[in-house]
Amino acid sequence: MGLRFIFMLTRNDRTVEDASKQLQTALRLGVRHIGFKDIGLPTDQLMALNAVIKAGGATSYLEVVSLDRDSEIVSARAATEIGVDVLLGGTRVDDVLPVIAGTDIQYCPFPGRIVGHPSVLEGSIEEIVESAKALAAREGVHGLDLLAYRSKEDVPALMKAVCAAVSKPVYIAGSIDTPEQIAVLREAGAAGFTIGTAALDGKYPAQEGGVPGQLAAIIRDVAALNKHISPVHKKNLTNAFQRFSDTWTPKIAGQVNDMQIKLAKFEGELSWRFHKKEDELFFVHKGRLLMKFRDRDEIVEAGEFIVVPHGVEHCPVALDDICEVMLLEPGTTANTGTATDARRIAERGQVSEERARTSKTGHRNSAAP
Repeated sequence: MGLRFIFMLTRNDRTVEDASKQLQTALRLGVRHIGFKDIGLPTDQLMALNAVIKAGGATSYLEVVSLDRDSEIVSARAATEIGVDVLLGGTRVDDVLPVIAGTDIQYCPFPGRIVGHPSVLEGSIEEIVESAKALAAREGVHGLDLLAYRSKEDVPALMKAVCAAVSKPVYIAGSIDTPEQIAVLREAGAAGFTIGTAALDGKYPAQEGGVPGQLAAIIRDVAALNKHISPVHKKNLTNAFQRFSDTWTPKIAGQVNDMQIKLAKFEGELSWRFHKKEDELFFVHKGRLLMKFRDRDEIVEAGEFIVVPHGVEHCPVALDDICEVMLLEPGTTANTGTATDARRIAERGQVSEERARTSKTGHRNSAAP
């Protein structure tokens, strides 16, 4: 599981009045983990928020900030009434577990000693680790909500120690507002983190202003840490074909799982062949291709494609001089199939980023697709 970003609709440990508006922004940007506090809005409005979060395909979180036993029990009951997916925070596990028993709520309490409002984490690293271990060992506790960035201890060391001490997910909270902090908590082994006030108040470094810009920047940074940023850019077929001139020599232009996208220029006629296991797709980009089968001939025009199933004998013929063809086939496909052909090649080149020379020297002795 990648690092989880939980957007909290909160400021200073209270659910904000315009939570509904901010929620719509978050859902529109694809945020899939959204939470709020049990303070700031009445229960009926929190229930409405929760319903919208779930309808938007996101996971809902309620974080408890109660400072006494009675109010924490009330918060736990509110979580069951609202129907959130995850209950974060709180310290009175013995009182909360009976309240949420029989529900699908995942419970992640605070380890350590929590005081004040906004909440602060007190105690040494050793004390917090012992608290974390005791909580994580409890049945009904699914993870921990660590207020690491509201501790006076060495925060990276604290996070690393807690994450190493327990086998359950650890979510980091407490005034996170920089990509460096996110990178550190990920390195420490955290499962996720919460950001609320920083995004709502524009504190997170972002190129664009407002909450949309804040959330977009956080999502981008998390995607980069999770290695979910695509290194692949679009390719123009016309430009790609202009980068080489030799014929019957397929060039690898891309990969889709075990399938390779290859570009080749056909000229003249090839010999008959078939592939024992691999299907092939021939897409004609330019020119015309005659595909001979034992029972028929088919002409494939520019913009059309034909699939040749494995085991089917076929013979490609380029009509009208050069035919530019994009192939989609498994990487294991031999370019000449079962045929013994002098144009067989063991390895295929990549499409060069430099434009090929227009010369066709030696092209008739190069390999076939």
